Amino acid sequence: MNFVVSSGALLKQLKSIGGVLNSSNTIPILDCFLFEVAKGELTLSASDMETTITTSLKVEATEGGSLAIPAKTLQEALSNLPEQPISFMVEKSKLTVKLKTANGDYTLTGHNGEEYPKLPKLEPLSSIVIKSDVLLAAINKTIFATGNDDLRPVMSGVYCQFNEDSSIFVATDAHKLVRYTRTDAKSTGATDCIMPKKPLNVLKSLLAGIDDAVKIEFNKTNALYSFGSINLVCRRIDGKYPNYEAVIPKVNPNKLTVDRSLFLGALKRVSVFANKATHQIRLKVAGSALTVSAEDLDFANDGTEQLVCTYIGEDMEIGFNSKFLVEMVSNLESDEITIEMSAPNRAGIILPTQKSNPGEDVLMLVMPVMLNN
Repeated sequence: MNFVVSSGALLKQLKSIGGVLNSSNTIPILDCFLFEVAKGELTLSASDMETTITTSLKVEATEGGSLAIPAKTLQEALSNLPEQPISFMVEKSKLTVKLKTANGDYTLTGHNGEEYPKLPKLEPLSSIVIKSDVLLAAINKTIFATGNDDLRPVMSGVYCQFNEDSSIFVATDAHKLVRYTRTDAKSTGATDCIMPKKPLNVLKSLLAGIDDAVKIEFNKTNALYSFGSINLVCRRIDGKYPNYEAVIPKVNPNKLTVDRSLFLGALKRVSVFANKATHQIRLKVAGSALTVSAEDLDFANDGTEQLVCTYIGEDMEIGFNSKFLVEMVSNLESDEITIEMSAPNRAGIILPTQKSNPGEDVLMLVMPVMLNN
């Protein structure tokens, strides 16, 4: 395997797929990128066994072949090189590759490319084509609400429900929930799956700044995302997602509307004085006045701020985890938000007052915490 490639172009592609690799592996070959050359095209792969991602670029090749090359050493070497053509010369019998640049020669020992995990063959049972900006928005709006409980793996991913009239993305960790709906992303038939967090984070970085259609294909165990030169296959989370609609309260007579950025600023400042174990913050609404307060009795700390709001309903006091509220309000984009509530012991619903896209619907739910009165 011998080829010449631009050092900058190669480094860019390696960085794009490198997020799949784990920092420590029991199998040494998983610390590598797989290089495969055929017909003047270099295909690069990265895998952690659960997720495999490939991309390709044109190269000047005199001989084809494959080799798994240590990822960390190669990326560090390329990142310290100025932009220039770089020659890769592989000695298959020794599993070594020599990198030849304008000023130096470097040798790396790799692994047999035949032993590298291959992109699994996928015979799709269903598929959908979705705009990259829609998929990126769905990931950004939901992934922060996924859980980390190993005992409930279905809640560690994002539930994707594709229908003939809309696409729905849901994430929850039992304390907070996000339901993101797009009526401008439809599939030819109804299908659903639970996608793991790690490949979605990789997709998030890959989709930023591109304007392309993403084809998603499913079978019973895997999902394939393909766009541009990228193909990403990941294992789906097996199991039944909880009935999220059942936990969303339908009758919420108390409606609080407040400026999003002012409310977010107050939450961040006041939460500094909250108990570090509970992160409890108190919202007290009376008329058009919203009082945001927190206290830490262990250290005699407390903080209070008052905001002007629009409120319909009975005066009430409700407690929330400030970390959850900050996360949710930060992930909304409208100038104002509405918090719908029914009682201090029932979940609060957070909604953007204005839609950033006419085909978009965002609902965020946060469970209350018991107040220390």
